Formats: sequence, C-alpha cells, structure tokens
Amino acid sequence: MSRELEKRLISIRRHLHQYPELSNEEFETTKSIQTWLEEEGIEIRHTGLKTGVFADIKGGRPGPTVAIRADIDGLPIEERTGLPFASKVKGVMHACGHDFHTAAVIGAAYLLKEYQSELCGTVRLLFQPAEELGGGAVHVIKDGQIDDVAAVIGLHNKPNLPVGTIGIKDGPLMAAVDRFHVVLQGKGSHAAIPQNGKDPIAAAAQLITALQTIVSRNVSPLESAVVSVTRITGGNTWNVIPGDVILEGTIRTFSRIREEVKEKFYSIVNHIAAAFSQEAEIGWFPGPPALLNHPAVTEMARLSARQQSLHVINPEPSMGGEDFAYYLQHIPGTFAFFGTNGNEDWHHPAFTVDEKAIIKAAHFLYESAKDLLYNHGKW
Repeated sequence: MSRELEKRLISIRRHLHQYPELSNEEFETTKSIQTWLEEEGIEIRHTGLKTGVFADIKGGRPGPTVAIRADIDGLPIEERTGLPFASKVKGVMHACGHDFHTAAVIGAAYLLKEYQSELCGTVRLLFQPAEELGGGAVHVIKDGQIDDVAAVIGLHNKPNLPVGTIGIKDGPLMAAVDRFHVVLQGKGSHAAIPQNGKDPIAAAAQLITALQTIVSRNVSPLESAVVSVTRITGGNTWNVIPGDVILEGTIRTFSRIREEVKEKFYSIVNHIAAAFSQEAEIGWFPGPPALLNHPAVTEMARLSARQQSLHVINPEPSMGGEDFAYYLQHIPGTFAFFGTNGNEDWHHPAFTVDEKAIIKAAHFLYESAKDLLYNHGKW
C-alpha cells in the first residue's frame, strides 16, 4: 500500500502546486481537500470559516482527541522552477511548501482511516487557511476546532535538511513576529536650500542605523533578536527634498524580550525624529508569538520518529514566524522541521521540495498521532 499511497500523495501535491490560492482565498483548495477526504469516508466537521477543512477520524476505542495540522495557502510570488507541474496561476505560488504539508496530512489521514478501529480516541485534521497572513490559526481557534483537543502536532518542510532527517526540539523553535510601519514627517524644500526644510531622508538614514543598536547594544548576546528595515520610500525627483519618508520592516524575537525590544524601538524612533525636528507616526502590527514546543509531547514525537528510522537532530531555532504558535498557547503540542533537500529556501520563486519526503512525513504524522493517543497520560 505504501507505494500506491506515495504515488497518490505526489499526485495530490502536484495538483495543489499547480493551483495555489492566496490566504483566505483557498476556495478550490478547500473543495479538493474535502473531496479527497470524503472519498475515503472521513467525517467532515462543520465550520463557520469560508475556507479550510476540518475532519475527525474516530477510533474504535475511547480516548482523547489529538490534532494534526496543515496550512493550505500559497504566496504572491511568480514561480520560476521550470517544473512541468508549475503554478498555472499567474503571480501565485506554493513557495513555502504548504502543498507538501497538505499532502502529508492527507496521507496520514488515509493511514489513520485504514486502522481506525485500532485507535484509542479521535484524530482531528486541521487544514488551516491563511497561515501566511499570520492569523489563520486564530480564526480556527475561535471557530471551536480545538475546543476538545488534548494535543496538536505539525511540521514544516526544511529545504536545508536531507530527506529522512527531522529536526525536533522542545522549547523555542520559531520566533515571534512583529511588523512596523513608520512615517517620518518633515518639511520639503529645494535640494539647493536644505536649511529651509526638515529633511526626513537624513533622519531616516540615521534611524535605520540606530535601530540596529537594539540588537547589538540592548539585547543580551545570549538572546536572539532581528531588526530588519525592508522598505523605504521617499521623494520623487532628484532636486527636491521630500516632506516625508516611509520605513517598513519586521522584528523577530523569542520569549520575554519581545516587549523590551518594542519599547526600545519606540524610544529610538521618537528620539531620532525629535533630534531632526520631525514628527514620527508609528504603526505596530503584532504577529504570531514565539513557537514553544511542549517537552513531553515533543519527546513522544521524537520517539515516534526514531521508531521509523528517521534521523533525528536538534535543530537550530528559526527566526521565521509560524502561526502554529497560537495553538500552543491553548494546548500542548509540537512542531517539527522535516527534511526536503530543497534547492532554495522558503519564499523563493525557485523553491522546490524532494517529493520522496512526502510519504515519510505522512508516516511520521500518522505514527505520532497514534502514539499520542496510546500514551495519553504520559504527556
């Protein structure tokens, strides 16, 4: 069955890859997933969300409910892989491997359904929309899909790990995400008479440099943080100093320093603006918290991976964000990095995965969910 299942999952992944949909627009993806589950007699759960699929596989014996989660949305990126099954949707691509995740969870669902009578409890399937916007998990939680769930597991492909390797660790794995938008409001003037204006470009240059001291001089070298200014907009011609400049970017942190970094950011922006006689308007947009894996559930997943002869490593934490972290604020769970031997990292237009990893990921999720059910009380 494993070879037949592998072929089917690769076919599913390729279909998803050809027809990616952006966050909260995953209508056809939702229909496809629901069809693939219903074909195997898997029970679909009611949802008030417009996209996403939720389903239950109820075992033959009583026990808790554990969840397996996949994200289903694509990214606004024009694909440049040259694959025969490349995206057919202009400007949209599965550049983060959510098609891989979805196929793997469907594979786990098929395996669980085959051995349904042996399960001691229920496995909840969460095919979550809008991970890339950083808030899809929040809507799933509000929809009541984890109200009775005792634990949750998930994974993310990792291009720099070989197929057959899995990164599992307890505690912090991925960072908290915050986005900022700053407008420095000065006063425009002719470039030849700068004394008549209040130059926001000069202020922005100083601000970008000063913001780097948040990490280099305010965060302990034993902590992790990143401050990145990723967009700057100002001016429209060569001989006029503009009236304002816009800066945008992101801050990534772990655990307790998140609020300290935010406070320092506000202080630096406001004081630099004042020093240059500017007005500063700060927009702050908090994203997912740091992803903190539960020790006992993580150990169960580690044991499951070893029993399947996967090469288990202790991965380096990633400064990338992941809204799976919201689930872990409510219930214990774990999130793993699964090796896919990719050629480029996440969000690159030439991003690919090695499809030999799909069946391995499906078996890992299947065995991990089953082990969590059988060992309820130990986590």
